[in-house]
This record gives sequence, structure tokens and C-alpha cells, in this order.
Amino acid sequence: MTWSEMQPLLSQACWDTLYMVGWSTLIAVVGGLPLGILLVLTDRGGLLQNTVANKVIGQVVNIARSMPFIILMVALMTFTRSITGTTIGREAAIVPLAIGAIPFFARLVETAVREVDGGLVEAVQSMGGNTWTIVRKVLVPEALPSLIAGTTTTVVALIGYSAMAGTVGAGGLGDIAIRYGYQRFETELMWITVAILAVVISLIQFAGDFAARSLHRRGGRSGPAPKLRLLKAKDPASADVGKVA
Repeated sequence: MTWSEMQPLLSQACWDTLYMVGWSTLIAVVGGLPLGILLVLTDRGGLLQNTVANKVIGQVVNIARSMPFIILMVALMTFTRSITGTTIGREAAIVPLAIGAIPFFARLVETAVREVDGGLVEAVQSMGGNTWTIVRKVLVPEALPSLIAGTTTTVVALIGYSAMAGTVGAGGLGDIAIRYGYQRFETELMWITVAILAVVISLIQFAGDFAARSLHRRGGRSGPAPKLRLLKAKDPASADVGKVA
């Protein structure tokens, strides 16, 4: 196969892969972010402590994470068909990709949020802040560098999942590698596909690491967090003495 024959195939495959991964990542972030935060809030000592809810959510996440992606695709075929009208193609692949990524990202969110300094939460509570305020003003801004790193990890994992989805007709680079590289013995095309995947993953990892490091250098926080630290550091007793004086 000549390069002029490979080029249109590879161009379409790259677009299909980016399309699947992009939409799946968006859905995973929208679904996994609140789920991960909820795991922290409902845990023992959390702002919304609820042991039963925490265990139920945790078990659902664990079961979904433990299922191999190829089995998940097959198990969700009926559900996928009910949503997209088909089980083949890039739109159909987005359904299992997103459902598989949501619990994966949720655990990364949980880990990131648990690293936030508890003193900041206490400071906002002492100022009368409610749970929503704490989540919006403290937990998410403070965990943002780790959340970006977790999103990068999720995107890289989804690229691997999308290549696996290509084996069942989802399209993308995985489909090209299987259909042409393996079944038609186009070894050169298969290795070009592998090289493209390696380059794409490296670029995404570099961009994610750069963004996370940039936020870390800025302190990983926005707006009110530095003020909260000042409030926390301020000694109430000394403030009262100052007023008396």
C-alpha cells in the first residue's frame, strides 16, 4: 500500500479517534467529577457523612472499574443501541468509553480532593460557608492541578480503550491497525498507526503535565484561598486583645 493510499485512511482514523476520545472525556469529567467529590463528602468525617451512601457509591465504582473494557462493550450493546440506534461506529463507541471512564475518573477526583488542606474547609465553615461554597471555593480550586493530571491520565486511558473499540467496528486508529495491519498483513501501516498513537499520547501527556505544573507554580488555587489561609493563621485571642487595647 502506497502513502497516497494510506493518507486518507490515517487522516479519517485520527479524526475518529479524537472525536471518540474528546466526547468520552467530556462525559467522563461531567459524570466523574461530582461522583468523586460525593465520595469524599459522604465519607466518615465528611461534610455530608453518610456511610451507607458512601459504601453503595464506592461499590458501584469499584465494580465498574474492575470490568475489562472489551466485556463492558459487549455487556452494553443493548444499552448502546437504545441510545445511538447502532452498536457500530464512533458514536456507538462513545457510550461504553464514557461509562468505562466515569468511575475511573471519579477515583482520581476522590484522591485529588482528599489532598486538600482540611484547615481551609474549617476556615470556610467558621465563616458560615455551606457545603456548595466549600466545594466551589475550596475543594475544586485547591485540587485543580491534581484534577488536570487526572484528566490527562483519563484521556490517555481512553485512547487505549478507543483502539480496543476499533476491534469491534468502532473506527479510529485501532480499526485501521486491525483491519489493514493485521488482517491484510499491511505491516507498514500498522507500525505507522502505532507511531501516531505514541505521538498523540506523548503530546497529550506533555500538555497535561505542563498545565498541572503551571497551576502548582501559581499555588494551585484561585481567588479566596490565600485569604482563607490568612484568616486561618490569624489568632482570634490576639485579635480580641487588640480590640480591648
